[in-house]
Amino acid sequence: MRKKPTYYGRRKKKFSRKLKISLYGAAVLVFALMCLVASVGMGSAVKNRTELFISTGSTYKAVQDSLRQSGNIKMLNFNILSRAKSYPERVLPGRYVLQRGMTARQVVEKLRRGHQDQVKVTFNKVRTVAQLSGVISKQIEADSASLATLLSDSAYLAAFHYPLSEDASADAPTQPFDTRTVLAVFIPNTYYFYWNTDAEGFFRRMYSEQNRFWNDSRREKASAMKLNRVQVSTLASIVEEETLKTDERPDIASVYLNRLRKGMLLQADPTVKYAVGDFALRRILKEHLQAPSPYNTYKNKGLPPGPICTPSVSSLDAVLQNKSTNYLYFCARADFCGYHSFAADYARHRANARAYQKALTERGITR
Repeated sequence: MRKKPTYYGRRKKKFSRKLKISLYGAAVLVFALMCLVASVGMGSAVKNRTELFISTGSTYKAVQDSLRQSGNIKMLNFNILSRAKSYPERVLPGRYVLQRGMTARQVVEKLRRGHQDQVKVTFNKVRTVAQLSGVISKQIEADSASLATLLSDSAYLAAFHYPLSEDASADAPTQPFDTRTVLAVFIPNTYYFYWNTDAEGFFRRMYSEQNRFWNDSRREKASAMKLNRVQVSTLASIVEEETLKTDERPDIASVYLNRLRKGMLLQADPTVKYAVGDFALRRILKEHLQAPSPYNTYKNKGLPPGPICTPSVSSLDAVLQNKSTNYLYFCARADFCGYHSFAADYARHRANARAYQKALTERGITR
């Protein structure tokens, strides 16, 4: 005879039925959520190409605000996927290019994995650390103050050396960079960086690029001239300031090389401008020539203590090509074409200079 279920048996059976229903409901809910997340992640979420810059230390809210302000992202899709992928807990800095048509899933995965898009960092001729810092800070995250402070820190720069001779000897003595020679580290060009590079990261990269620039061929040429890379850079910076005409840079370099070999004063006008701190001077007067500065090559023999600007590759190679001439003088042409008249003797040079000074006076240029 079949036993009638007890009270506790009926209760257990009822509880078991409720548990099954609850588990089934939960499974359906999870499946529905998965379908929702999948559908949200698959549709196009980026309306137009968008550059997203995420600063170091930014919060998820800051990322949301930036995307919302762009007006190019479907924020609901982004927010759902972000939380499903735990992106709010792992915001990584950098520059991210979100292409039109990307899905929310692609956007979130790119951001949470830190798949940055590099930026082009370009600089040409700059004359001071402050100017260089200002140019670079507009292209990477590092601000101008941090860059200028680092590049003016003698103790920090002392850890970075350059050879005193460019010969192939492995045990050649070296010299640490300092605040006067630091501009020689920077070779004007276009480089690719991650946007969130800090000041130290930028300098270390430029130090590496400078060593790469000084390949065997360039080092051999410098060694033959008995100059090291900082001396070449210093002379090239004067050549850079003397002319915008690339084709006459080797001639100008030859003048200063000839003067160095003869032990003559370089008497380079750009060094006087640097010494007095007025780069806009068009007419160098006697009062300017008396500027008490180690950069004034009218008063001090040899090269200045360091570059007066960041010379271009063209000017660096103009020095290294070591063109053979007998020129000792040059002067801007009186027709203001941008080129110069060269001379091997002082009398010819004086005639050229008088013609140029007369042209300045006729045009009312007094400084």
